[in-house]
Amino acid sequence: MKKVGLGIAVVFALVLLGGFVLNQLGDVAKTARVGDCASISGALDNPKYQALDCASEKANVKIAKILPWNEDKCPSGGMDYSTYTGDSTFCLMPNFVEGACYGQNSETGIARVDCATKDSVKVAKVLAGKTDGAACGDSRAAVFPEPAVTFCLERGDKQQ
Repeated sequence: MKKVGLGIAVVFALVLLGGFVLNQLGDVAKTARVGDCASISGALDNPKYQALDCASEKANVKIAKILPWNEDKCPSGGMDYSTYTGDSTFCLMPNFVEGACYGQNSETGIARVDCATKDSVKVAKVLAGKTDGAACGDSRAAVFPEPAVTFCLERGDKQQ
Protein backbone atom coordinates (compact mmCIF):
# COMPACT_ATOMS: atom_id res chain seq x y z
CA MET A 1 0.00 0.00 0.00
CA LYS A 2 1.35 3.44 -0.88
CA LYS A 3 1.55 6.37 1.49
CA VAL A 4 -1.35 8.73 1.00
CA GLY A 5 -0.26 11.91 -0.75
CA LEU A 6 -2.03 14.88 -2.19
CA GLY A 7 -5.52 13.37 -2.06
CA ILE A 8 -5.42 13.35 1.72
CA ALA A 9 -5.02 17.12 1.79
CA VAL A 10 -8.75 17.43 1.32
CA VAL A 11 -9.28 15.97 4.80
CA PHE A 12 -7.23 18.72 6.31
CA ALA A 13 -9.79 21.16 4.98
CA LEU A 14 -11.50 20.23 8.23
CA VAL A 15 -9.10 22.61 9.92
CA LEU A 16 -11.41 25.27 8.51
CA LEU A 17 -14.08 24.01 10.86
CA GLY A 18 -11.99 25.42 13.68
CA GLY A 19 -12.62 28.90 12.30
CA PHE A 20 -16.41 28.71 12.33
CA VAL A 21 -17.98 31.18 14.71
CA LEU A 22 -21.56 30.17 15.34
CA ASN A 23 -23.47 33.26 16.38
CA GLN A 24 -27.00 32.14 15.63
CA LEU A 25 -27.33 28.77 17.28
CA GLY A 26 -30.24 29.80 19.46
CA ASP A 27 -31.66 26.86 21.37
CA VAL A 28 -29.33 24.40 19.64
CA ALA A 29 -26.47 25.49 21.90
CA LYS A 30 -28.58 24.70 24.96
CA THR A 31 -29.63 21.23 23.79
CA ALA A 32 -26.46 20.04 22.04
CA ARG A 33 -24.57 17.24 23.79
CA VAL A 34 -21.21 15.53 23.39
CA GLY A 35 -21.58 12.83 20.74
CA ASP A 36 -24.26 14.72 18.79
CA CYS A 37 -23.68 15.10 15.07
CA ALA A 38 -24.46 17.99 12.76
CA SER A 39 -23.90 19.54 9.40
CA ILE A 40 -22.05 22.82 9.32
CA SER A 41 -22.37 24.72 6.09
CA GLY A 42 -22.10 28.23 4.74
CA ALA A 43 -19.44 30.88 4.70
CA LEU A 44 -16.91 31.15 7.50
CA ASP A 45 -18.42 34.45 8.62
CA ASN A 46 -22.00 33.10 8.75
CA PRO A 47 -22.04 29.33 9.19
CA LYS A 48 -25.22 27.33 9.66
CA TYR A 49 -25.50 24.50 12.18
CA GLN A 50 -28.04 21.75 11.58
CA ALA A 51 -28.34 18.97 14.16
CA LEU A 52 -28.52 15.58 12.43
CA ASP A 53 -28.49 11.90 13.27
CA CYS A 54 -24.91 10.63 13.14
CA ALA A 55 -25.96 8.06 10.49
CA SER A 56 -26.96 10.85 8.10
CA GLU A 57 -24.64 11.22 5.11
CA LYS A 58 -24.86 14.99 5.59
CA ALA A 59 -23.60 14.90 9.19
CA ASN A 60 -20.04 16.11 8.64
CA VAL A 61 -19.07 16.82 12.28
CA LYS A 62 -19.51 15.36 15.74
CA ILE A 63 -19.37 17.27 19.02
CA ALA A 64 -16.31 15.88 20.80
CA LYS A 65 -16.44 18.13 23.85
CA ILE A 66 -18.29 21.21 25.12
CA LEU A 67 -16.36 23.72 27.20
CA PRO A 68 -17.33 26.93 28.98
CA TRP A 69 -16.68 29.91 26.71
CA ASN A 70 -13.03 30.99 26.63
CA GLU A 71 -11.99 28.94 29.69
CA ASP A 72 -10.14 26.05 28.10
CA LYS A 73 -8.85 25.11 24.70
CA CYS A 74 -10.25 22.21 22.79
CA PRO A 75 -8.08 19.12 22.62
CA SER A 76 -5.98 18.89 19.51
CA GLY A 77 -4.65 15.88 17.74
CA GLY A 78 -4.22 15.18 14.07
CA MET A 79 -6.11 18.43 13.45
CA ASP A 80 -7.33 21.21 15.71
CA TYR A 81 -11.05 21.36 16.16
CA SER A 82 -13.19 23.95 17.84
CA THR A 83 -16.28 25.97 17.14
CA TYR A 84 -17.57 28.75 19.34
CA THR A 85 -21.07 29.64 20.42
CA GLY A 86 -22.12 32.60 22.52
CA ASP A 87 -21.49 30.96 25.91
CA SER A 88 -19.83 27.64 25.07
CA THR A 89 -17.06 26.27 22.93
CA PHE A 90 -18.06 23.27 20.84
CA CYS A 91 -15.05 21.10 20.10
CA LEU A 92 -15.80 19.36 16.81
CA MET A 93 -14.28 16.43 15.03
CA PRO A 94 -15.13 14.83 11.69
CA ASN A 95 -18.00 12.35 11.61
CA PHE A 96 -16.12 9.90 9.40
CA VAL A 97 -17.62 6.49 8.60
CA GLU A 98 -15.40 3.48 7.95
CA GLY A 99 -15.43 2.55 4.26
CA ALA A 100 -16.88 5.91 3.16
CA CYS A 101 -15.08 8.44 0.98
CA TYR A 102 -14.95 12.20 1.43
CA GLY A 103 -14.06 15.14 -0.76
CA GLN A 104 -13.90 18.89 -0.68
CA ASN A 105 -17.18 20.78 -0.78
CA SER A 106 -17.40 24.55 -1.08
CA GLU A 107 -20.51 24.72 1.11
CA THR A 108 -19.58 22.32 3.94
CA GLY A 109 -15.80 22.03 3.71
CA ILE A 110 -16.00 18.27 3.39
CA ALA A 111 -18.76 15.92 2.27
CA ARG A 112 -19.29 12.24 1.56
CA VAL A 113 -18.62 11.45 -2.11
CA ASP A 114 -18.33 8.47 -4.41
CA CYS A 115 -14.90 6.90 -3.96
CA ALA A 116 -14.18 7.33 -7.69
CA THR A 117 -14.25 11.12 -7.19
CA LYS A 118 -10.90 12.69 -8.01
CA ASP A 119 -8.82 13.39 -4.89
CA SER A 120 -11.34 11.68 -2.61
CA VAL A 121 -10.18 10.25 0.71
CA LYS A 122 -11.35 6.87 1.95
CA VAL A 123 -11.69 6.05 5.64
CA ALA A 124 -9.99 2.66 5.71
CA LYS A 125 -10.45 2.15 9.47
CA VAL A 126 -11.99 3.89 12.45
CA LEU A 127 -10.21 2.90 15.64
CA ALA A 128 -12.49 4.05 18.45
CA GLY A 129 -10.82 4.35 21.85
CA LYS A 130 -7.32 4.53 20.33
CA THR A 131 -4.87 7.33 19.67
CA ASP A 132 -2.34 5.22 17.83
CA GLY A 133 -1.34 6.48 14.41
CA ALA A 134 1.01 3.52 13.99
CA ALA A 135 -2.03 1.21 13.98
CA CYS A 136 -2.84 2.58 10.53
CA GLY A 137 0.24 1.03 8.96
CA ASP A 138 0.87 2.64 5.56
CA SER A 139 -2.38 4.62 5.72
CA ARG A 140 -2.36 8.23 6.88
CA ALA A 141 -3.56 8.65 10.47
CA ALA A 142 -5.76 11.46 11.79
CA VAL A 143 -5.66 11.13 15.57
CA PHE A 144 -8.07 12.79 17.98
CA PRO A 145 -7.43 12.56 21.73
CA GLU A 146 -10.87 13.27 23.14
CA PRO A 147 -12.81 11.19 22.60
CA ALA A 148 -9.95 8.93 21.58
CA VAL A 149 -10.29 7.94 17.95
CA THR A 150 -7.88 7.32 15.10
CA PHE A 151 -9.02 7.52 11.49
CA CYS A 152 -6.88 5.59 9.00
CA LEU A 153 -7.13 7.38 5.67
CA GLU A 154 -6.10 6.54 2.11
CA ARG A 155 -6.82 7.77 -1.36
CA GLY A 156 -10.32 6.92 -2.46
CA ASP A 157 -9.69 7.43 -6.15
CA LYS A 158 -6.63 5.20 -6.38
CA GLN A 159 -6.54 2.56 -9.09
CA GLN A 160 -7.16 -0.93 -7.77
